[in-house]
Amino acid sequence: MKKLNLIYWILTGLFAAMMAASSIPDILVSKDAITIFNQLQLPVYLIVFLGVAKLAGVIAILIPGFPRIKEWAYAGLVIDLVGATYCMIAIHSPFSDYVFMALPLTLAFASYFVYHKRLSQQATA
Repeated sequence: MKKLNLIYWILTGLFAAMMAASSIPDILVSKDAITIFNQLQLPVYLIVFLGVAKLAGVIAILIPGFPRIKEWAYAGLVIDLVGATYCMIAIHSPFSDYVFMALPLTLAFASYFVYHKRLSQQATA
């Protein structure tokens, strides 16, 4: 169980750090965030909303308990990542730009999988 907890917190910590790091420029409406949104042909008024939603999702997956909220947070964060990837593909960004999105998506799915594995082990213990 200790090994599984360690794996969970490493994966979840890396995923949360990536998502939190991407939410801060959005919340602050930095020039970089505006540039990215313009490149993706997204309306600038979504920047703060998505930044706050990502940060709320990060907080939800890090706080112990609240399994239903955690499920929604994982879903929302994955939808954000898939949506960003789709936008990159739609505007014909270079392959190297959107292949990077595989990293946070992989961390999301791995964290979610290990989260459920932990839940099932706790239920049988």
